[in-house]
Amino acid sequence: MAAALLTTVPLAAHTPPATADSVELPAVPAVLAPGKPCTEASGETARDAPWTRQALGLSRSWQLADGHGVTVGVVDTGVGTDIPALSGRVSAVGGARTDCVGRGSFAAGLIAAAPGKGSGVAGVAPAARILAVRGTDTRGNPTAERLGAGIRAAVDGGAKVVYVGRAVPTGKAVLTAAVAYATRHDALVVAPFAPDAMPDDPQTHEPAEPAPWYWPAAAPGVLSVMDYGPDGTRPENAPETTGADLAAPGDAVVSVGPSGSGHFIGSGSSLAAANVAGAAALVRSRHPRMSAAQVSRQLITAAYPAVPPRLDPYAAVTTVLTDRQGATPRPAPAKVPPAASPRPLYRALLISRAGGGAVLLVAAAAVVIPRGRARGWRPAGQEDGAASGS
Repeated sequence: MAAALLTTVPLAAHTPPATADSVELPAVPAVLAPGKPCTEASGETARDAPWTRQALGLSRSWQLADGHGVTVGVVDTGVGTDIPALSGRVSAVGGARTDCVGRGSFAAGLIAAAPGKGSGVAGVAPAARILAVRGTDTRGNPTAERLGAGIRAAVDGGAKVVYVGRAVPTGKAVLTAAVAYATRHDALVVAPFAPDAMPDDPQTHEPAEPAPWYWPAAAPGVLSVMDYGPDGTRPENAPETTGADLAAPGDAVVSVGPSGSGHFIGSGSSLAAANVAGAAALVRSRHPRMSAAQVSRQLITAAYPAVPPRLDPYAAVTTVLTDRQGATPRPAPAKVPPAASPRPLYRALLISRAGGGAVLLVAAAAVVIPRGRARGWRPAGQEDGAASGS
């Protein structure tokens, strides 16, 4: 849970690089401007694995867990159903089966896209299922009420991890209540610590001043996430933040679009949160008896030490926490066998002493008998002559 103020530099829209893996990829929007058409399928495909795959150690993690058996709710702009990398693993609530913006589909790909032939792009939990829930209008504009209803709908649909792709400055009551509902149903809510970009102030037409808190990230029980890029740093215009639970790759990340097999590029804390939601699915797949609170703690405790800690999915699925509130039970105490009876020892000592005495007797006899025979068994010191004259 985010539990501190956002100290701030105004957050401008992140501008992702124009290329990825030597291929020019279109940028995925977060919100569509008035009059702009829906995002079309990308005609470009990233052939090489993006930097996030190695940074998160996904190849090692997949040897232990792949998200199978876990449903992740994606509360965002919807998720397209014509995405080969998610084929057969997407269900939707209401109109969320279409995605005009593309942001929800992009996040779903970061969470659960299966590796494609000829491409290194894949989600963190490539066997997880996606439940798409609309948390914005069709243009990508969120409200607290939509997000709150989306969280509840995802939980009701069986999601054990609920990804919320937006952060809003108001709506404390409705979003805190929605998160509490998820907590009661053992679902972990993962959300960005702050918006990807500050909206413009309608009066000044400049980016609005950041709020001290954003929701649902600030609600109790939420795993809040901030982003970093390929060089390990955050964008120059990103705000200084304190209180985020985790940091994860979120800048210049590559994923799928609302349809087709092409790829897009994007940046922002919401995309870092998608990577964390995928890691949560890995942990829940590997350790199905863990509670949502234990999964959250597992991800934070096993993360790479930093401020905030940096996501490490492999460590999260392998680390064993041994304290009383840990994610896995303590090992059984060692059983010390009862002390052995002393009788065999005493018996052995008696036998060894008897044996030692016999050896001494034999040694003495070996010396005494030859000498006695040589003297004719006379006492020592008695001469032959004295003996004959007596």
